[in-house]
Amino acid sequence: MTTNALTSLAILKVNINQGRDYLEYLRPFILHILAEHQTSRITDRFVSEHIREDFGLEIPDRTVQVILKRISKKSYLSRNQGVYEVTGDLPNVRLNSKQREAGDHITSVLNGLVEFSKSQKRSCMTKEQSIAAIMAFLSEFDITCLRAYLRGNTIPNLDKTTRQDVILVSDYVRYIQSKDDKVLESFLVIVQGHMLANALLCPDLQNAPRSYNGVTFYLDTPLLIHILGCDGPARNDAISELVELLLKLGGRVATFSHLRDEAASVIRSVSSDLDSSSPQNQIIIEARKKGMKRADLLLLAEGIDDHLGKVGIEIISTPPSIPDFQIDEQQFGESLDNRVSYRNPNAKMRDIRSVRSIYVLRADKPTESLEKSTAVLVTSNVGFSKAAWEYGQSHESSVNVSSVVTDFSLANMAWLKAPMGALRVPVTQLLAFSYAALRPSAPLLEKYMAEMDRLLEDGTISVRDHQLLRSSPLVYDELMTLTLGEDIALTHETVTEVLGRVSREIRKEESEKLAIERASHDKTKNLLVSQQKLSRKLAEGLYWRCQKRAKKVANMFSVSAVCLLLLGLYVGLELDIRFPWSWIVVVADVVLLSLTVYGLLLGGSVRQVHAKIENRYLSWLLRREARATGVDMGELGIDFSWERD
Repeated sequence: MTTNALTSLAILKVNINQGRDYLEYLRPFILHILAEHQTSRITDRFVSEHIREDFGLEIPDRTVQVILKRISKKSYLSRNQGVYEVTGDLPNVRLNSKQREAGDHITSVLNGLVEFSKSQKRSCMTKEQSIAAIMAFLSEFDITCLRAYLRGNTIPNLDKTTRQDVILVSDYVRYIQSKDDKVLESFLVIVQGHMLANALLCPDLQNAPRSYNGVTFYLDTPLLIHILGCDGPARNDAISELVELLLKLGGRVATFSHLRDEAASVIRSVSSDLDSSSPQNQIIIEARKKGMKRADLLLLAEGIDDHLGKVGIEIISTPPSIPDFQIDEQQFGESLDNRVSYRNPNAKMRDIRSVRSIYVLRADKPTESLEKSTAVLVTSNVGFSKAAWEYGQSHESSVNVSSVVTDFSLANMAWLKAPMGALRVPVTQLLAFSYAALRPSAPLLEKYMAEMDRLLEDGTISVRDHQLLRSSPLVYDELMTLTLGEDIALTHETVTEVLGRVSREIRKEESEKLAIERASHDKTKNLLVSQQKLSRKLAEGLYWRCQKRAKKVANMFSVSAVCLLLLGLYVGLELDIRFPWSWIVVVADVVLLSLTVYGLLLGGSVRQVHAKIENRYLSWLLRREARATGVDMGELGIDFSWERD
């Protein structure tokens, strides 16, 4: 297997920044084929076959036909009864330079995957194997349940690929997200190219409205759980970005009241099992990661209306059953049984009720496109969407657009309307899928639990080890890494290795946490010391400023007192006391004389009075300035006890 398909997808992403009509992304490929494979009879089948051979993409003949018609409007291609012929000089599309740019991204991703595989429990991958694994991963990002789409995706049918390839690449995506931003950006180039390529599967999409005005998208229960943050940050980001994009495109996002009630019931039910040792519920795992308590989950369930309303999701009463628009619940139930494994019969009945509600809202009106569908249910359950699609082929209102679409299909279609205005949608969808793929299946968990219990019974592991293997969130990542999702790969050696890895990781986290805490403590301590030094400098400066002012005031008082004494002597000897101001001087002299006598009798002096005036005024100034500047003298160990001396 060559890198042609991956390179072609990357080229599509390279072209996106030009802001062109998305069908035009195919034009360079077709012009390249017309130049390289010269023939007098050019047909859409001829071109689509060479696109598959040269570029590794499966493009429907009808899409190729649309582009050939556009090219024929130029002087270098003519059309005669559906057959085309080159009649002029074809433009140079410079595809080689784009291939080199795209090739750099592909090489980065493939080399990274080969290196990553060395650390996993499988033989080191070759380049060919890594290509196949990534192609298998991309094939999961398909658009289904819409008749207008002629294929599920542009990836050719793959041989010798397994679910383990998808899980390995998902683990690789999670790794580069945390370790290598550049490789993640290169991987996103491929994913975005693949999402753009999905547009090429539907030539009629070009004529669709650019908005979702008049359409209400009803979120299924699992998506409500996601947007409430109960199923991990990756899925929360993905559905939040999708809701925001749909609202920007003029759509209305809501949920039925019975689905709201189901979501609240699920959260309340899980809250009762939060302290149990069962590891099989994702909401419990996420709640433990966040340190949530039972009361937190109960509050979340009670406030679900407010939480949904804050992100723009309305709650609409489930419409009553109307005989004219009633579906055959037994027939649809059989379709569900063929596609979905229900552990709870009530969940199946709620799904049937949701689909019935969509048919009531559509009122048997023919639905030509998603943009004119009035109402559609959005789910993360692919099996549910396929069952609804199959059943809908016998109903006029859903023969073109299913009553149920997957969240990725909708995200892909919405993103195609404004790729430059929703740049985060591809990355959130990529991470949401990758993290979801890394969750152990129910059979794998059941076998793991049984094997773990057996090891406890024969004394291979301790009770503490058993508890750790049941309750630690780290277990699931290690379990998927060691088994790649295959329950056949799970043995007692696998469980003990999981225990060893988890224990080492916990010790590592505790050691790192202790080191971080120590570093944080030292940093805080140093910051506190620095702040104290700064505060002391401010306080010292404040003191010296106030002290200088207080000394000036005290000096002014002393000088004034001496002047009054001298003036009093002068008045008594020379001036006539009949002048009004002379009495003021005499009174001042009497006061000063009295203070002097008081000081002599009690052991005081003018110098002491001077000091007290200075200290009292200094104290008043310091208190006033400290309040004004926010300097806490008490915290700095400075008090005013000296003012009473």
